[in-house]
Parts: sequence; C-alpha cells; structure tokens
Amino acid sequence: MATLSTSPQSANALADAPSRLRAALRDHPVEFKWLGGIVAVFLLVFFMPVGTARFDNAVLEGLALLNWYAREHVMLCLIPAFFIAGAIAVFISQDAVMKYLGPAANKTAAYGVASVSGSILAVCSCTVLPLFGGIYRRGAGLGPAIAFLYSGPAINVLAIVLTAKILGVELGAARAIGAVTFALVIGSLMHWIYRREEQVRAGTQKGFALGAGQGRPLGDTAAFFALQIAALVFANWAPARAEDSAVWHAIFAWKWPLTALAGIGLAALLAWRWRWNWQPLAATIVTVAILAGLVPRHPELAFGAGLIGLALAAASQPGGGEEWLDQTWSFAKLIMPLLLGGVLLAGFLLGRPGHEGIVPSAWISAAVGGNSLAANFLSALVGALMYFATLTEVPIVQGLIGSGMGKGPALALLLAGPALSLPNMLVIRGILGTQKTVVYCALVVVMATFTGWIFGTLYP
Repeated sequence: MATLSTSPQSANALADAPSRLRAALRDHPVEFKWLGGIVAVFLLVFFMPVGTARFDNAVLEGLALLNWYAREHVMLCLIPAFFIAGAIAVFISQDAVMKYLGPAANKTAAYGVASVSGSILAVCSCTVLPLFGGIYRRGAGLGPAIAFLYSGPAINVLAIVLTAKILGVELGAARAIGAVTFALVIGSLMHWIYRREEQVRAGTQKGFALGAGQGRPLGDTAAFFALQIAALVFANWAPARAEDSAVWHAIFAWKWPLTALAGIGLAALLAWRWRWNWQPLAATIVTVAILAGLVPRHPELAFGAGLIGLALAAASQPGGGEEWLDQTWSFAKLIMPLLLGGVLLAGFLLGRPGHEGIVPSAWISAAVGGNSLAANFLSALVGALMYFATLTEVPIVQGLIGSGMGKGPALALLLAGPALSLPNMLVIRGILGTQKTVVYCALVVVMATFTGWIFGTLYP
C-alpha cells in the first residue's frame, strides 16, 4: 500500500500559513475589507428568499416608504433644512456659536439655548440632522449639540398637546417632562463621557476668526434665519382636524400664502439689505407666481422652483452666496444618501405605519403588552429604529394601545421614537463617528426603557 508523506518544506509551509495570513491582513487591510464585503454581499444575495410573500412584500414596503418620504419630505423639509444648515455654517459667526454653545460656554445657558432653539423648529428626526451638523461643525459643544439634536423632534409642543388630547393627560404630561429632561440629561452625559475630547476641541478652536456674518447687523441676520424657518414651518404645517383650534385651521388654510410671503420677505432682505443682485431674485418670484397660478393643486412645484431660484441667486453672488451654496451642497452630499438608504431599510424591516415589513407587527404588539422591562426595552428599541414623520407617532401608539400595549411601553416609544430612527442613526454616525452614535442611541433607549417602566408602575 502506498503511503503519503509530507516533505519538511511542505510541513514548514503549512505551519507558517497562519503567520503569512496575519502578515497579509496587516499589509493589505483595505483589500481584505473589500473581499469580506464582496463575500458578504454575495452570500446575502445568494440566500435571499425572493418569491416568498413576506420578503417580496417587505421589499415593496421599503420602496413605498422611500417613495412617500421623497414626495412628502425631501422637497418640503430636507432641502430647506440643508439651506438653513449651510447658512448656519456661513452667516453665524464662530465666536457667537462658541460663546453660547461651545465646549467652554456656560452650561446652563448652552443647554437652555440648544433645547429651546431645537424645540421651536418642531421638525422630524431626519430634518433636524442638517441643522445639528451645522451648529456642531461651527463649534458647538457636543453636549449642547446633542441637546439640540434630541429636542428638535422630541420637544414638539404640538405633538405633546396631541398626545395629551388623544392618549390621556398622564401620557401627555409624562412625555413633556421626559422629553425636556432627556434633552438636558443626555446632552450632559455625552459631554461628561467625552469631556477630555471636548477640552481638546475647545482648545483647538480658540482664536478662530469670525464667520462671514461679522459686520452685518444682528437684526438682518436674525430676520434672514427667521424667514427661512418660517417658510420651512408653514410649508409643512399639518392638516387641521375638526377638534383643532381656529388658529390651526386658519394657518393650514393659508399655509402656502404664508410660505410665499416668507419667501418674498427673504428675497427682499437679500436684495435690499444684503445688496444681492436683484434680477435673479425677482425672476424667481415671478416664476413661483406663474407656477402657483398654473398648477394650484401642486404647490410643491412652485416651492421647488423657489428653492432652485434661491440656489441660482446664491451661485451668482460671489463671496457669501457662493459659500452658502457650497456648504448647503456639502450637507446634501453627506446626509442625503445615508438618509434615503436608511428610510429604505426601515421600511423593509418594519414597514409603513399600518403595513407589514419583514418583522411581523403581531410579534411587536404581543411583546409590548404589560409593563416588564423587556416590554419597555423592546418598545423603545423598535421606536428608535422606526421612522416617524412629525405627529404620526400619536395615532400609531393609539393603535398599539388598542392592541394591548401597556402605558409604560407607550411612553418609552414616544420618548425614543420621534428623536431617533434608523436613517437618523446612519447620518449621525457620519457626523460624530460610530462610538458617539452608539453611546447617544444607547442613552436614549435605556433612559426611555426605565422611564416607561417607572411610569407604567405608577399608572398601570
């Protein structure tokens, strides 16, 4: 019988294989990352359960949510937010941000300013991202910037009032107190966790020159931002319901004229006070008026034309205008791909409100009954991953309560859901990095879990 033998050279080669592999990984890390990514994508595609009803429906849900987001939020919410964020980076002085929101600023004033300014906007978890990126890039401390990031979608006065009206006064009051507390506590904890890094950051930012807004009257700068925010808020004013106040009904009925008035005011300010070239601004107003008259059922077309006209006017204005457009574009490049990809993934996993994703909603409804820590944690986690448009979380929670959700898990979802979403997390990672993003999201979910559990114990 023949026998197999291994030469000394072959034995040495086999023994040296692990060390050679480690050396190859060390010398070519990028190539092996690409290889690992290609293998992972191949295996994912190879074992994809195409043809099964739930998978195919989840794919359609992801596309449907992405389509809805593009129609309802990109033009009216996200692009105006990009312009505001770009304006923050250009027209608000570095010294002003450092004085009120910087790492070395007075903590009481910094967190107060961040929380109030964030809550006034009443935007969703994705629309607040460009604004957060703008103040953070401009020099805001991590703690105040995080307080602003949380407060924008969470401390929404309209949503809190709606919560109290539909879900009960106890849940409304608990949501209001919890949201304000979360913004301050989470911001403070983030600052404390990364205090050494913030000290270094504060030191490196000393001596920065003033931004492009130096020398411009404070009233002009304030009006410039107020008019942009007014256009953002009025264009996204939610439909009035029968039980809403007369003021709400009136604003909704006049939302587009009010939006147009804000736009005209912005154009007049740029031409009259800031000495911008008036011809492109005037042409934009005329174009918007013509589109509004020709297609009154689709005012978003006129709104989009106004945004294009503003971009062209900024591009034709050397100096501040061009820089504003550059900063706006930089935020769009950073945020838009991650955001749209995250919306697609969120729709695939959890579906649109009232629809099924790959994760059965019955599992979630069954798991968030009662008031156990596990139920509160799952409710906070699902809320953190799911995307909620502004004010939509209230009817969703109402439906879940009807299906057996406890009051504690309901509060946990209300505290974590509006402030976080899977698209939101992906973008925050691009701004802050993986570690800070994980810490921030974990703080929100953990605090929402225990707050919901305590509330459910007190109000079973």
